[in-house]
Amino acid sequence: MSELKNKNIADYGDDAIKTLSPREHIRLRPGMYIGKLGDGTQSDDGIYVLIKEVVDNSVDEFIMGAGKSIEIGISDNVVTVRDYGRGIPLKSLAAAVSEMNTGAKYEGSAFKKTVGLNGVGVKAVNMLSSEFTARSVRDGEARTVTFAKGLEVSDRWESGVNEKNGTFISFRVDTEVFGEYSYNMEFVEQMVKNYTYLNLGLTFVLNGQTYVSKNGLLDLVNDTMSDEPLYPPVHLSGDDIEVVITHGTGYGESYWSFVNGQYTSQGGTHQAAFREAVAKTVKEFYHKDYDPSDIRTSIIAAISVKVTDPVFESQTKIKLGSKEIEPGVSMRQFVGDFLGKHLDDYLHKHTETAQILQKKIIDNEKERKAISGVQKKAREMAKKVSLNNRKLRDCKIHLTDKHELAEQSMIFITEGNSASGSITASRDVRTQAVFSLRGKPLNSYGLTKKVVYENEEFNLLQAALNIEEGMENLRYNKVIIATDADVDGMHIRLLMTSFFLQFFPDVIRGGHLYILQTPLFRVRNKKETYYCYSDDEREKAIRKCGASAEITRFKGLGEISADEFKEFIGENMRLDKVRLTKDDPIHDMLEFYMGKNTIDRQLFIIDNLRIEEDLVDNI
Repeated sequence: MSELKNKNIADYGDDAIKTLSPREHIRLRPGMYIGKLGDGTQSDDGIYVLIKEVVDNSVDEFIMGAGKSIEIGISDNVVTVRDYGRGIPLKSLAAAVSEMNTGAKYEGSAFKKTVGLNGVGVKAVNMLSSEFTARSVRDGEARTVTFAKGLEVSDRWESGVNEKNGTFISFRVDTEVFGEYSYNMEFVEQMVKNYTYLNLGLTFVLNGQTYVSKNGLLDLVNDTMSDEPLYPPVHLSGDDIEVVITHGTGYGESYWSFVNGQYTSQGGTHQAAFREAVAKTVKEFYHKDYDPSDIRTSIIAAISVKVTDPVFESQTKIKLGSKEIEPGVSMRQFVGDFLGKHLDDYLHKHTETAQILQKKIIDNEKERKAISGVQKKAREMAKKVSLNNRKLRDCKIHLTDKHELAEQSMIFITEGNSASGSITASRDVRTQAVFSLRGKPLNSYGLTKKVVYENEEFNLLQAALNIEEGMENLRYNKVIIATDADVDGMHIRLLMTSFFLQFFPDVIRGGHLYILQTPLFRVRNKKETYYCYSDDEREKAIRKCGASAEITRFKGLGEISADEFKEFIGENMRLDKVRLTKDDPIHDMLEFYMGKNTIDRQLFIIDNLRIEEDLVDNI
């Protein structure tokens, strides 16, 4: 018996132990350095992280008082970044862009309160690019070094050049690592805008278009709010801190938080300190023991801090872990003292704003108390119900990480036993959870938040996501709606999206809500299999497979076997992020698509069907 058992054990000798060079490790495990790869369809895909790693260095030059403009170009998948800072010291240029743990940001005065601290960023860009060029100009002298996949190709020195000081970086992401990809310029533009909001006086030029901000975070809030605020945004700034605060009419809390110019999409210690300080300051101003949730419900705010040697929870720097803003000064104390003085002063000087804010708090309090009884019963029900057995099949990461949000964690919201069964059987149990809906969820448009607690589906979903007290406790980085690609599936998508828009819009604003795309067709012959997400992909697959092609139309998720499903929720998963912009008026959209105006929607469908018929007639 032991002999049979041993035959199943893989050989494990000295030859199994390998030492990789930094270049080999980055190319083999890029996710450790840039998060995920992706094809450019998501704003957090690796190709955008690489742009940011380069631009961060140029922004750091501006922060240190060198250079007031940065030029970015993207053409034919080649990215160029030119700054007018001090220029990388010429003798160290090659090492600075190719040797790990080499840089000027470890100590000393060359860089203070910057983001790039580990000497990794631009090296990862170099090693993950099929073409990479670094050029530095300093006082008429220049050096240009080129690389291919992290290996040096050429090194050229020049004297007497008539160029302004600064650094030029050019790279093309390697398709051997990333596969096929393309840049969504909307994502790049938003990245550039964020840089301008945080760096007054810095001008960006992106493909010839100029971007600059005059009012910092105030511009950010005004440019991104889809509805009118209840009162003019409160804009406060001081040494190493800037905040903007207002309230809207929706539910939830919306925050944009930044550290040293880095957008921390998952918040961190600075955002937690800000939330706490806002509640404390407001309670002390009104001399009322208001519940913090009543103060913060519907808040729309932004905070930016500058931290000495910031500590982030991962290389992608999307959540701050630093407990001090500088040695000896805690984050809570710094943010609390700032708001305690400046927000209090503002409310004393602007009595109309103070009155509007107090009315909003009182309205929030009334609504909360009106549903408190239902809320208590709902919590008790959620505790009694065995989520793991009835609705939620959790992932192991939450059993070991004490419910802290992990970048890899995700939850699929699906409908029906067969679909839930397919996903459950094929998921990665370490990082992927499944929540099963029973039939179509309730249309929540026009209802108050009371329905979240009265409706069993919504109550248990809220409990599973752990979002009752705010986004800080969200248990999954990605919340994925996974439905059949038919009319009923589309309707469920709309109903669930409406639920989040109504009651938890910050899940969407935080970039956490996604739609899973599953293939419509499988085309195969004896040698190859293609999964197709559109008619165009199907036609291409048929041509590749030839006359012997076997075509299967998937009508629902339950028809896809668990083995096949692994293809669609693994590395090749296709997700559409649900996004909100200033041009998306939530109320108007919900009223049209989910309201009682059935006739208007029927006419809309009829008009668009006629357009389709016209297109067919013209073909």
